[in-house]
Amino acid sequence: MHCAYYVAGRCRSCTLIEQPYPGQLDDTQRRTAETLGARPGLRWEPPRASAEAGFRNKGKIVVGGTVQEPTLGILDADGHGVDLQDCALYVPAIHDALPVLAEFVTRARLDPYDVPARRGELKFVLVTASPDGQLMLRFVLRSQEPVARIRKHLPWLQAALPGLHVASVNLLPEHKAVTEGEREILLTEAETLRMRLDVDLHLRVRSFFQTNTDVAQALYRAAREWTDDVVPARVWDLYCGVGGFALHLAGAGREVTGVEISADAIESARRSAQDAALAGVDFEASDAGAWATTRLAAGEGGSTTRPDLVVVNPPRRGIGELAPALEHSDVPYVLYSSCNPTSLARDLDAMPSLRPVRAQVFDMFPHTAHAEVLTLLRRTEDADGPADTPAHGQWSGA
Repeated sequence: MHCAYYVAGRCRSCTLIEQPYPGQLDDTQRRTAETLGARPGLRWEPPRASAEAGFRNKGKIVVGGTVQEPTLGILDADGHGVDLQDCALYVPAIHDALPVLAEFVTRARLDPYDVPARRGELKFVLVTASPDGQLMLRFVLRSQEPVARIRKHLPWLQAALPGLHVASVNLLPEHKAVTEGEREILLTEAETLRMRLDVDLHLRVRSFFQTNTDVAQALYRAAREWTDDVVPARVWDLYCGVGGFALHLAGAGREVTGVEISADAIESARRSAQDAALAGVDFEASDAGAWATTRLAAGEGGSTTRPDLVVVNPPRRGIGELAPALEHSDVPYVLYSSCNPTSLARDLDAMPSLRPVRAQVFDMFPHTAHAEVLTLLRRTEDADGPADTPAHGQWSGA
């Protein structure tokens, strides 16, 4: 895909953008399979492609330049703003909002933060778009000084961006390489952005959601299909976030428990379950790894409360000590969604009794080397022998 910013050397974030997309996808599949290594009985589904442009539902946008001429994009090597308002990766709602946000910076006299000089106020604009074009907007500031001006000009911004649904200020007084601080000031009556999928998900300002809505929906659908194939009566969804997997796997006669350390995320998940009138699903705010490890060690495996399927969707570091806890349990199935094939491979090695039997790459991040992979593991008594697999097609490049 042609990108003028890349050609001009202004942005090199999309390291593979000059490679034709089908080749990118094949390479991502190949690299992922090589990282996981030889796994007897593992069969690969065809990789799930993304749109090449207009797919990013969120932007972590650095604000630079001046009040009169702000830049919205990234920083260069010297810490100065590079304007990327015409980036083709954003969904239309975000792409169309960026010039309006630049004008708002000028109207509200929001002094962009100068990283080399360590002065100024507005550090980032964090924006998320729902599938129906509604926006959640966060202004990351060094101090509260500009908040009154933001409130004063907010009606103009809401008129200019009719899709603006949630707005807040985040305070990040420290000079460090993070995108948000601890304190949030809500500016709108609405607190959540509704992501309208097969099951609607409510996002709060600190909620995590996949960057690519279309591919995320495909991931949840695949998880539901694979789960239905093994017919579990009880499911644990660990590191559940706002409940994406748990809510999509809930169904008649199935008990689903989602566990996530963020109380805000759990509150959102509960609201989504209530809105969807889902029975048999509940959520708990707790450290997911410790929660599950304690219960597995206490002997819930094999009892009437043992899960038949454990879903894990951990951060990049993987599941750590939960892997040996699962290995020494008698949980029959694990569904592992990973954004880091390297840590996934390490966790698979720590669970030899849980053999991967089905896997699929979901391309959340076109034009980069990142990979999201869904893997179904099934317990087998003979870790060195062949494993049966569910009936499905095999990707020709595996």
